[in-house]
Amino acid sequence: MIHSLSGGTAKEYNVYDYAKVDVLGKIMFFISDIHDLKAGDKVEVPVGIKNEIGVVLRVDKNVTEQNFPIPAKRMKYIIRIVN
Repeated sequence: MIHSLSGGTAKEYNVYDYAKVDVLGKIMFFISDIHDLKAGDKVEVPVGIKNEIGVVLRVDKNVTEQNFPIPAKRMKYIIRIVN
């Protein structure tokens, strides 16, 4: 707890949508800025030096970076939904 007389402020954390994606049989997590993303969507994601197609298993919306086990700065973004 930060005391109001100490002059400090609480850190503000960014909020992201996190997606659990099955890519070639491997479970990976990505940040998504696609608002209508849902489980079952096929997506293009960066894996290593190339892009792969994966299937979204779950989307957790509006999660603070503090409450996710992987640091947001180390995560990659979903590129697009594949038709």
